[in-house]
Amino acid sequence: MKRLATTLMLTGLTVLTGCQSLVAEAPKVVEAAPPVAAPTMIAPMVEKRETFMATGYAVISVQNHKNPAQQRLLAIRASKLDAYRSLTEQVYGQQLDANTTVADMTVLNDTFRTRVEGVIYGANLVSITPVGEDTYETTLSLDRAVVQDLRTLYLTQLASRRR
Repeated sequence: MKRLATTLMLTGLTVLTGCQSLVAEAPKVVEAAPPVAAPTMIAPMVEKRETFMATGYAVISVQNHKNPAQQRLLAIRASKLDAYRSLTEQVYGQQLDANTTVADMTVLNDTFRTRVEGVIYGANLVSITPVGEDTYETTLSLDRAVVQDLRTLYLTQLASRRR
């Protein structure tokens, strides 16, 4: 019992010697940082770019026509439409539907479907260029001011549909 009392006393003294009186310092004033506005996902992308660029591609030999000249014309048209689709994705975004089926910790089926919808006007044709022997590349550009107009028009149409 004496040993237990001695041990407790030594432990208590050891603990108490750690408690030393501290000299009180003047409280420090820390100024809070000004609140940062939460960035939106669309606005920074539009504000950073002066022009939006999009490139589309199409293969000549897969065009559905027997005449080679007509196949080239169809490939040019298809590459231009692909570039317009790419511009539409940049302006309005994509809707993505995905579905994955897993059984016994193994992926059985993984599918996805994307969709883009919008109106593009005012795009400038930058170039139509043959790439290699069998492909055409079309590049389009769109000014930032036009992009903002397109988004405003689109949001107005969405609001009128909901009414």
